[in-house]
Amino acid sequence: MQPSEVVRRAAGYLERHHVESPVANAELLLAMVLRVDRSGLYRATQGLTSAEAKLFGRALCRRSAGIPLQHITGVQGFRRLTLAVRSGVFVPRPETETVVQVGLAAIQDLGRPNVLDLCTGSGAIALAIADEHPGAMVVGVDISPDAVSLARTNAEELALPITVFLGDLWQAVPPERKGTFDLVITNPPYLEPDEHGALPADVQADPRAALIGGMAVYHRVVTPAPEWLRPGGVFVTEIGDTQGPELATLARAAGLMDVAVHQDLAGRDRAVSGRKP
Repeated sequence: MQPSEVVRRAAGYLERHHVESPVANAELLLAMVLRVDRSGLYRATQGLTSAEAKLFGRALCRRSAGIPLQHITGVQGFRRLTLAVRSGVFVPRPETETVVQVGLAAIQDLGRPNVLDLCTGSGAIALAIADEHPGAMVVGVDISPDAVSLARTNAEELALPITVFLGDLWQAVPPERKGTFDLVITNPPYLEPDEHGALPADVQADPRAALIGGMAVYHRVVTPAPEWLRPGGVFVTEIGDTQGPELATLARAAGLMDVAVHQDLAGRDRAVSGRKP
């Protein structure tokens, strides 16, 4: 059976098990097993070996059981990068690419901007900025040792020069850095506790601490932000699609100016930004 037919049958199996985007999932899983890219699947004419068939069958079973695709493949694309991901660390989502775009726009005219990424996770935001603004000097922070280890691994594999500190938000940043950042950017755990049970299984597989925090965390992130920014520096945070007005109010109360709510490609509120006077 040619790989293209294997994909078709596997997609039907995943669809029967209520996996979203079954064709894309089947393609990525088979590409992982065969060690080819997507186009290679459809150029191949040779059937799977018995070893490949077993590996693919095992991957399909894990995916149909609710194991996130990224935990099976071990990678996730994010803007121009391919990041290593692993269980126990938040998997970056495509909508966060909008947050990066807002941040990059804020520093586009600066040659060597100082950037701080709070709640860096796998390092996705920090590494994307370092990749797309090569002059940026980027610092990431996370409270999870697993996340810090993974972000450092991604930085090394991608040869991107970011520094990652372990600690709880601002406490992890050297105090002498106050008032020096041109951009503070973050994707904090913004969901409220009562939202966790309604999340898709893929999302619930992420660490609870990387998901649940809500406005309590936002107050800890937004209120101190101006003292870490230089005059004219910009703060950007990801938000849930109903949190724009409340976060904009919080940003203004913290002393930020030119506060704006930004939409993602689907037209949903996705980020709030503000500038230090």
